[in-house]
Amino acid sequence: MTAASGRLLVIDDDPGVVDYLIDMLRQVNYSVVGFTESTEALKAIKIEPFDLVISDIIMPGMRGLELMAAIHHKRPEQLVLLMTAFGSIDLAMQGMRAGACDFLTKPFRIEELYAAITRALEDRQMRRTAVKVDFASDKNSATSVFITHSPCMQHLIRLAKRAAAVNSTILLTGESGTGKSAVAHWIHDNSQHNLGPFIAVNCAALPHSLVESELFGVRKGAFTDAGKDRPGLFLQANSGTLFLDEIAELPLEIQPKLLRALETGKVRALGDTKETEINVRLIAATHQPLEQRVNDKQFRSDLYHRLNVISLEVPPLRERKEDLDELTKILIDTICLRLGKQGSVNISVEVLRWIRAYHWPGNVRELANTLERAIVLAEHDTLLLEDLAQASKIPVNDKNFLELAMMQGWTAEDIQQAYIRHVLAVTGGNKIQAARILGLDRSTLYRKLG
Repeated sequence: MTAASGRLLVIDDDPGVVDYLIDMLRQVNYSVVGFTESTEALKAIKIEPFDLVISDIIMPGMRGLELMAAIHHKRPEQLVLLMTAFGSIDLAMQGMRAGACDFLTKPFRIEELYAAITRALEDRQMRRTAVKVDFASDKNSATSVFITHSPCMQHLIRLAKRAAAVNSTILLTGESGTGKSAVAHWIHDNSQHNLGPFIAVNCAALPHSLVESELFGVRKGAFTDAGKDRPGLFLQANSGTLFLDEIAELPLEIQPKLLRALETGKVRALGDTKETEINVRLIAATHQPLEQRVNDKQFRSDLYHRLNVISLEVPPLRERKEDLDELTKILIDTICLRLGKQGSVNISVEVLRWIRAYHWPGNVRELANTLERAIVLAEHDTLLLEDLAQASKIPVNDKNFLELAMMQGWTAEDIQQAYIRHVLAVTGGNKIQAARILGLDRSTLYRKLG
């Protein structure tokens, strides 16, 4: 065991257990204080935060779950690791659902405790070291800030910062659902056009017969139903940004007019005899390979090159796994706010592990939709594996587990460790039952978990 660091608090009604844990944890360089009474421990936690609280779940007076609720009322981000006897597994699972980061079943080996503390503190450190990329600190818009752990996203935002500083046309590429519209909005918020409007339109959603009038506007009398002048999206976005999503779906017959607008800075409405000058920053996006569309004669090469002045690729979520924890929390809070749910929704450790393991072919959009369906369908305030299974096709059963492992490119050791934890999750943390399913004795299971 290598030297560790961190400030820990231990709570157990047995003074011998407290003294033993303090001694063993100090041997590996943790700073530890211990209490046998939960009320005294709570007073200490109110005075200062700890990196981790390790608490017995059944004690005289305030029980472990009540203590954890009191801790989180004062310090919502406080990590709590629960210790429980075999007869109180159900209480431990209630604790996990209420926000505990993990639990250990007594009696446990000290190596198991070391491993659980290491996992908890590593997760905590990852959240603490999130890189806040804020190139426009004087702006109040929430879209002006990206919080990311991912090197590829940090690289994208550095490029986006440079792109935002000039008025060139930008082409955003990347798989569907990666968040290209969020990147476009960020560029707008951090550009010289930030005081103007941000107008977004999905070209695939526009009927072909209406694309020209929607983009460039209509003069009264231009056709039978044109009873009044109607400005197009370019004029609506004047002095701001026009975001054309799914640009590959733009009809061929409209593409020359879009090219002329970009080259001249002028648009002409249907039925008009003169052009109107505009000052619009255009950002286009596509999940389709535009070069192939050009080769197939489905997209004009001159328009492609005019759009592709600055090209930024938004990476898929499977390459941004470092962001999953933070992104999940933000999405849950956003969904709860939109649904009018009081407070937020917790998420169990098992669900969070599956979110980290799944490859998310639909990217951020799939994650958001899955979480929303699970939140709506769940009958409790903590998302569990069964809620995820009910809300999506994410493989959370033994049959599909190896398929997921192959897609993730896991090694044999990765598969073994993940499968053990998967069986533990399926059995509700019951190590006796899990060992029976796995064909292992308990000591072997403990060793593999450590």
